Amino acid sequence: MRILIYSYNYYPEPIGIAPLMTELAEGLVKRGHQVRVVTAMPNYPERRIYENYRGKWFVSEYKNGVQIQRSYVWIRPQPNLIDRLLLDASFVLTSFFPAIAGWRPDVILSTSPSLPVCLPTALLGWLYRCPVVLNLQDILPDAALHVGLLKNKWLIKVLTALEKFAYHSATKISVIADGFVENLQKKGVAPGKIVQIPNWVDVNFIRPLPKENNAFRAAHNLDGKFVVLYSGNIALTQGLETVVKAASLLRHIPNITFVIVGEAKGLQRLQMACTECGADNVLLLPFQPRESLPELLAAADVGLVVQKKNVISFNMPSKIQILLGSGRAVVGSVPSNGTAARAIKQSGGGVVVPPEKPKALAEAILDLYNNPEKVKTLGCNSRQFAVEQYAFEQALTRYESLFYSLTAQRSTIEPLINSFAEKHVLQQSEGIQIVKLR
Repeated sequence: MRILIYSYNYYPEPIGIAPLMTELAEGLVKRGHQVRVVTAMPNYPERRIYENYRGKWFVSEYKNGVQIQRSYVWIRPQPNLIDRLLLDASFVLTSFFPAIAGWRPDVILSTSPSLPVCLPTALLGWLYRCPVVLNLQDILPDAALHVGLLKNKWLIKVLTALEKFAYHSATKISVIADGFVENLQKKGVAPGKIVQIPNWVDVNFIRPLPKENNAFRAAHNLDGKFVVLYSGNIALTQGLETVVKAASLLRHIPNITFVIVGEAKGLQRLQMACTECGADNVLLLPFQPRESLPELLAAADVGLVVQKKNVISFNMPSKIQILLGSGRAVVGSVPSNGTAARAIKQSGGGVVVPPEKPKALAEAILDLYNNPEKVKTLGCNSRQFAVEQYAFEQALTRYESLFYSLTAQRSTIEPLINSFAEKHVLQQSEGIQIVKLR
């Protein structure tokens, strides 16, 4: 099968959608499929095109059997509204050229965000007469509206119209959590059009490793410490200032150290917060190479998932699966009615505390520090749940089955369409009046 993946984010970007789409593409290749990826020049999370890709309009390369077609995008480190519009518009325009220039796919998988990508993928689906699967990692504009990032009424109308078009034009919509299903059905999307496939973790790559003789711990003087780890995007929706304030409440316990790993711009902001509240027990570090991720996670006693209280309920951070796969206890400072809280509770591998409540977060961490057996039990539950519910091979099989079912439907329908068309032409040539079916 020939599969075209249309994703703004892809390797070598280290977090978010990029590792997921990279694993999916390479996994499909290993199963014998031909895969090409249409994506942007890598720029996330720094929002600056990586050095090796600067000054170029298009780049075509191969990695692990996947053909990667990259195109230029308008990107700024601190984007305003106009910059964000230009970013989406530039990707929609520039990405279409390599997309149409490549081989004809049997199926297209498109990821959202970015929402405007539904325009070129819908056109490609029509031109190639192939099904389009829309993979929703977030729901726009709902998410942006909920946290106050989107206020322009004209833009809200445009994005709402785009959202409706995206759902209408897609053959199937794959969602990552049950909260997405509820949201789409309320908007009139037919239940039969929605397929729930959770995000995954490669449980062979991300696996429990011992804390002893851990190179990350040794490199940062963490041996003998109770390490509380956050690794990932440092955006306004996370509210990591809550973690800093919680750390300041526990600074009287020298054996507890908080480690935050993220992009430079976010770390600068957090450094100011640490200085303001005297949190000298927080270690701020830049992103580590992806191949070092299992060892980084193994250095932790507790992994953190953090959201602000105004984050929309269906938001499901992909770091949850990764933390569970690493076999570590999880503390979620997340809304109690959200998808993230539900996943942590169902796993039996963590505890949930109210978001933006530093005292509650500090108390939960202190409780785990004082109860090492509880930490061990939660970690075992985490790993077991990840293997049973979030293993990559399971997700890969479900996507593969979905693609096969759609291409099989097309193979069945196309001969019927062609037969009808032939009869239509014959009837016209014989002067028979045709009644159009509505």
